[in-house]
Parts: sequence; C-alpha cells; structure tokens
Amino acid sequence: MDTPRPPTPPVPVSPPPAAGADTVTLTARVFEAPVHPEGPRLPASLQVSVVTFRPDLHLLDRCFRKLALAIAAARDDRVVRTVALALIDNTGERAVAKEAIGVAQRRFGEANVQLTYLHGHANIGYGAAHNLVLHGSGADYHLVLNPDVELAPDALAVAVRWLAEHPEVGAVAPEVYDGDGERQEYLCKRYPTVADLLLRGFAPGPLRRLFGRRLDRYEMRDIIDADPERVVLDIPAMSGACLLVRRSAIDATGGFDPKFFLYFEDFDWTVRLNRITRTAYLPAMHVRHHGGGAARKGPRHIAWFVRSGCRFYNKHGWKWW
Repeated sequence: MDTPRPPTPPVPVSPPPAAGADTVTLTARVFEAPVHPEGPRLPASLQVSVVTFRPDLHLLDRCFRKLALAIAAARDDRVVRTVALALIDNTGERAVAKEAIGVAQRRFGEANVQLTYLHGHANIGYGAAHNLVLHGSGADYHLVLNPDVELAPDALAVAVRWLAEHPEVGAVAPEVYDGDGERQEYLCKRYPTVADLLLRGFAPGPLRRLFGRRLDRYEMRDIIDADPERVVLDIPAMSGACLLVRRSAIDATGGFDPKFFLYFEDFDWTVRLNRITRTAYLPAMHVRHHGGGAARKGPRHIAWFVRSGCRFYNKHGWKWW
C-alpha cells in the first residue's frame, strides 16, 4: 500500500448544494490541474494537531511512530523544514494527559519537532480542540490527525509537495485503508442525504446490501475506484480523521465550527472550504485508520451524531433522499 504511484489527472466534483437545494450534480470530466508557474515553494513549514480523549496509548504510540517516520522522510526529501506538533487532550484528567504526553515525548524528544501540550480543560469537542492551535502558528500547512491514524512513510512528502504544486487547492484528503491495511475505507463522500446516513450507520446488513449501489455512490466509489487511480477535485464531504490544509484556507474559513461538538464538524468545514478554494482526494497519500462508526460506540455517540447532523442540515440545507 505504501508504494508511490505515478500522478494521474484529477476528476472534478461539483460542490454541495446551497441551503434549500434538492439535488447535487457531480461531473466526471477529466483535466490536468494547473501547476504553479513558479514551482513549489519548498521546503515548507508544517504544524500537526492531534486531539485525544481517553486515548488508547498503544494506538497513540503507533500514530506517533508513523508520524515521526513521515516527518523524517519529508525532511529528507526537502519538502518540509520546521515541524510543530500540538497534542490536545480533552480528557480533563491530569493522569491521562501525562501518559499521552509521555508517549509524545518518547517519540519526538530527539526528532527536532516543536512540541506543545494543551490539557486540563473540559471536553470542548473535537473541532474546538483543534481550533486551539489552528490559528497563529504561521505554518504553511496544517495536518489535522486522529490519534488512531497511521501515515505511510511518504504520506507527508507526497501531500505537501502536491499542494505546493497546486496552489488552487486548499485541502487534501488521503486514500484510507483499515488498520490491517487490507480493506479500503471510503471517507470522501458526496453531500449526504438523510437516507444515506441512516442506511450506512444504522441499517442491518441485509438492508445495506439491498441499497449497496446507492451507498457505493455516496462513498464516491464510482470515481475513487477508477482505474488508473486519479486525483478527484472538489470533494463535497471529507473526513477530519486526516486532513492536510493550506494556511490561507484555514485563515479564510476560521477552521472548524466549534458548535459541532462531535461529528459533522469535518463535513461542515469541507462545505465552507469549497466556497473559497478547491479540495482534493489524493490517492498517492496513504494512511491506515483504526476508527469506528457512531452506532458501534453506544447511545451517547448516536445522540451526538443526530444532534450534529441536524445542525449540519439546518446550516447547509436538508436533503432527504
């Protein structure tokens, strides 16, 4: 999965509907995205933020180990220069934060990475916690990273270089596989309908299989599974599990909307990003994800999912089917 692949032309995808719109149209027109006439401005500066809440320390250590390798590879390729890592713990318990900080110190203590730790506050939500460090760093690029995500060794070098060469794009999402690296996860989506969310998150297996083609389309498999693989532009909804964003795009949008405590903060940010820049699915950037859906995490997560979903639709427009 980590073997670099040659670049292929991107496929543009139209932006999500405005509030009140009933349809969203996607295109499959292929074209070459223009390259910056001055070439990439490298090496660049990078900031990474990781938000934890009662973290699995084993997974956190794997995340940081792979992150350290990707940083080293990007430096060796002269793609990144200075790197800062911010660890924000939402647990609110000093002992838990101390353990998470210890993991970071062991992995980055001698890696020439500036470390910042924020903890002791209440659980303010995923997006709001990232916002604590999204602004004011001055870094050229910012990586939003889940503590259960493992980067491929060349992931940062590939993604930062591609963004540097394509200044019209403000954010990229990677190709994602499960924790074993065997099954692809489709975390880039079309604008969600209520039916899509209910089927994907809560329907029993036989019902999901009955609507398999519909769910495949929601997950953009008809475009993402193209052979050969290619960059897809203007993604309607990207996952916040791993998202590399340009500084100018962060400044123009303000980052995550802190009103979303958990869930849909990434979809909301994608909609706002697409209004001021372009977004892209970058299949040459590979990661593994050890995550799970809201329905598998219990009633509290289901309640957060429903509440945030209603907020998202009230803000950007309801689409039922």
